Amino acid sequence: MNRLGQIVALLERGDAKLADSLALFEEGTRLVSRCSAMLDGAQQQIMKLQKNPGGQLEEAPFEEDVQ
Repeated sequence: MNRLGQIVALLERGDAKLADSLALFEEGTRLVSRCSAMLDGAQQQIMKLQKNPGGQLEEAPFEEDVQ
C-alpha cells in the first residue's frame, strides 16, 4: 500500500518522463491487482457470529452489504 501511495504521488506531480510514467502506471496496476486478490481472500475467511432461532450463537459466512 505504501508503494502504491508513492506511485500515485509521483504520477500526480506530473513531472516524470512519459516512459517513466507508463512504467509507474504498470507497476501501480499490478499492485492494485495483488491488493485486490489479497482483500478477496481475506473476505472469504471472515465469519460472523449470529443467533439462530433457538438463541444459540453460530458462525455464518460474512456477506458484504450491497447498497
